[in-house]
Amino acid sequence: MGQLTKAITAAVKASGETPYAIAKGAGVARSQLSRMMRGESGMTADSIERLADYLGLRLTIEPKSKTTRKAR
Repeated sequence: MGQLTKAITAAVKASGETPYAIAKGAGVARSQLSRMMRGESGMTADSIERLADYLGLRLTIEPKSKTTRKAR
């Protein structure tokens, strides 16, 4: 399970709401959220954004280091 999945799962558990209520409120399928929480499958970027927004999480993407990639 990746860091993002772990963070969302922890936020769902800490929210005090049922996964069903969270999925409904975020506009994602409950089955999709349940599979993600069990580590069985990933989610689309759109679903992750919806869940993060509903749960009050901020998604940040930043470079790991200042190294440059070689041209292919």
